[in-house]
Amino acid sequence: MDDLPPKPGARRGAPRTLSRTRLEAAFRAAFAGVGAVWRTEGNFRIQVLGAALALGVGLAVGAELVPLFLVCALVLALELVNSALESTLDLVSPEFHPLVKRAKDAAAGAVLVAALFAVLVGLWVLGPPLWRVVFG
Repeated sequence: MDDLPPKPGARRGAPRTLSRTRLEAAFRAAFAGVGAVWRTEGNFRIQVLGAALALGVGLAVGAELVPLFLVCALVLALELVNSALESTLDLVSPEFHPLVKRAKDAAAGAVLVAALFAVLVGLWVLGPPLWRVVFG
């Protein structure tokens, strides 16, 4: 592996340490990415609303919140990755290409699978306590 040229912009020598400034910059960039997706992707806003509702109901009925947090985080994270992938593919291939369509469809499918399983987990976790609250 040492015979490969370094990547453009890569530094040679000792690895860089994580300074407070670099950590703050990394968090600013991450929050900027979440904000950009929030502003431009309606599905992300709907998913955030769904997560807030599920967690609010879970809190109200005294359900176990950890599984809900995990599946909500999974769906939202996959939606962020899906949005990043779509933006990147739009940049590198502005014209239609069947492989770009396949990649975008697969990324959207990953979000769909996670969302469907999140609904199942939500029913499993919230169903019994909701039943008790509604029907005594």
